[in-house]
Amino acid sequence: MFLKSIELKNFRNYYNLELDFNKNINLILGDNAQGKTNLLESIYYTSMGRSFKPVKDRDVINFGEETSIIKANAHKYDDNLEISIILRKNGDKEIKKDGVKLKKISELCDNMLVVMFSPEDLKIVKEEPEKRRKFIDRELSLISPIYLDNLNNYKKTLFQRNNYLKEENIDELLINVLDKQLSNYGYEVIKYRKEFIEKLQTYVEKIHSGITSGKEKIKLIYKPSIDPESKEEFEKILKDDFYKDSKNAVTSRGPHRDDIEFLINKIDVRRYGSQGQQRTCALSVRLAELSLIEEETGESAILLLDDVMSELDLNRQEYLIKTLENNQIFITATELSNDIIARLKGVNKIFIKNGKVIEGDSNDRTKSYK
Repeated sequence: MFLKSIELKNFRNYYNLELDFNKNINLILGDNAQGKTNLLESIYYTSMGRSFKPVKDRDVINFGEETSIIKANAHKYDDNLEISIILRKNGDKEIKKDGVKLKKISELCDNMLVVMFSPEDLKIVKEEPEKRRKFIDRELSLISPIYLDNLNNYKKTLFQRNNYLKEENIDELLINVLDKQLSNYGYEVIKYRKEFIEKLQTYVEKIHSGITSGKEKIKLIYKPSIDPESKEEFEKILKDDFYKDSKNAVTSRGPHRDDIEFLINKIDVRRYGSQGQQRTCALSVRLAELSLIEEETGESAILLLDDVMSELDLNRQEYLIKTLENNQIFITATELSNDIIARLKGVNKIFIKNGKVIEGDSNDRTKSYK
């Protein structure tokens, strides 16, 4: 699939923008703090219904305005797809697909297939487990609305259970109800995550071998904090943990404590790998994710590269470009060498300044970003 155009009104520093894209590579150039990442953020909104940043919807609305509007037109399954989102200062959000209002976010997620890759993602291997859980959740939600529903319900129930554990007098009947709900949702979350990592392993092994010229063999291991064989077993674990959980006022085990282990040639990359190995690991996982999305949906995903090229060496840049010939790509950069630009085929250059597209001689402007 590919994004044909986008319209923005009062989104971040874009007051009124209409922009067309090509189906290959869209190179977004400009100085820092001009709106390059904001443009990618708006595209991401059409896929997940929220920002990839830890912000509230009202934070992306222009100062002094009450609403922000995003409209995207895309091509998918040989047909047109239109997504429109209205964000309001009071927290209300309206999402429509082809003019029909959606009842919940999960109905949006498998429509616009968008994968975000930023410098922060290169740290996924070495940072805390929460980053790796977010990676699984974000990508699984793209291909499985059912997973997103289970995940959201698990988080809501977990929040309720943790709050209730802080009470001095706990009603056994109520905690049993929460335990049953949490085990039902949590078991499904664990099951989907297992299957996802197993499928991802097939692709990531091949891609990582290609990047390293066969010198390294990568393995992803899903590390659940508990691995129940049934919902009933999950529920029993929660009951067994009740005394400890009530004492600490927190649910000690469950999918919210899961992690992923990355091994290269049987060595833990997070603890003992070099920075180069950790970055190659992250890149391999991202590219594998794109392959898996295509297998699951029959469509190629849109890739957003936010200032990533400057973080990769020449070999990784070349592999990235070669691998993604069938995907629509959006690349932001303040600087990009002429060598890289020459290797990008079918490039649409977009120059951004203060939330506006600069008109003029693109050849002259490219020179300032060499």
